[in-house]
Amino acid sequence: MQAKILLVDDEPNVLSGLRRQLRDKYEISMATDPVEALESLDKKHPFAVVISDYRMPKLNGVEFLQKVREHSPDTTRLMLTGYADLESAISAVNDGNVFRFLTKPCDRETLRKNVEEAVSQFELLTLKKDLLEKTLKGSVELLSEITSMVNPKAGEQINRVRRYVRYLAGKMGVTDLWRYDIATMLSQLGTLILPPGTMDAVFAGEELTPEQEQIFEMHPFIAQNLLSKLPRMSSIGDMIAYQLKGFDGSGTPRDAVKEDQIPLGGRVLRLALDYDLALQTRENPQQAFLSLEHNAEFYDPELLYYLEGMLGVEARYEIRTLPLSELTPGMVLHEEVVSDQGALLLRKSIELDKNKIDRIHLFAGKVGIKPELTVLVPEKGEE
Repeated sequence: MQAKILLVDDEPNVLSGLRRQLRDKYEISMATDPVEALESLDKKHPFAVVISDYRMPKLNGVEFLQKVREHSPDTTRLMLTGYADLESAISAVNDGNVFRFLTKPCDRETLRKNVEEAVSQFELLTLKKDLLEKTLKGSVELLSEITSMVNPKAGEQINRVRRYVRYLAGKMGVTDLWRYDIATMLSQLGTLILPPGTMDAVFAGEELTPEQEQIFEMHPFIAQNLLSKLPRMSSIGDMIAYQLKGFDGSGTPRDAVKEDQIPLGGRVLRLALDYDLALQTRENPQQAFLSLEHNAEFYDPELLYYLEGMLGVEARYEIRTLPLSELTPGMVLHEEVVSDQGALLLRKSIELDKNKIDRIHLFAGKVGIKPELTVLVPEKGEE
């Protein structure tokens, strides 16, 4: 596939000349208006290289390439101008807006060589980004699986709470929901240090001993410290670190941070985790919510409002036992999936997607499982 190049110059003749020199190797787009050029940027399918003139109406080349950088940070940016004054060159390079600064007229070989190196720069950046994302995804899944294996109750809680966190964060207008999902998946990583029986007491609503409570309060910081060793995990670690912090400033960490100063992810986790714990010891969602409302000072009032609205969504789940052929994404396992030999394959409370349903069918063919499973089925029209 040819790399995509965007040429921007207010002189059509210049654009045509550049296009003739590059079209045999690249997919070329052109624009005479820098504002229109910005509108053509697509984050999902970015240009490999943008080549811009310096002197243009509305935006000069430095201003334009700065906005290109904001919209498409991986795109390599070149400036080509007949006004090669030192000030504009220094400004463009120091601001990090350009990869190379070329002067008009630029001979064909120099242009092609610099564009080729700019494309290589783009490919290197995107390859590194893809590698980091895959490494991050694999690391998160591994740590989550370890948590579930060592502490099954914490693993089950993670699977339940992910739905609540997605709902609440979405209501708050969050766009990077993947960060909140990862924070939820790794929120209980630190519980691996807890003495046996501690999580059983937590889920049973029993009072912890002073020693148990002290160690339990440490688990968010243990997780944050572990995550600090992974790339791009700083903000996620902060969410996890504040999962026991009350909106009124109580709880841990014992600092002066309170109310909106607490990371939103921490506020969401606090409410979602507490609601889930309350739900384990109450008869229904309404009673669980009322137990939280009695301690409303611990929770972000806006999130508490959205949680109350979520109860209507939770009530629209129906428990059904279905043949494997009728499983669909969005259903939630209401029982563990166990092989005919008794091996645990999937834990209860996991929300099904296409991959998990495919795995269930694979298990059925390879190791044998029950022909029917009990699941929570959302009614049609559920958000």
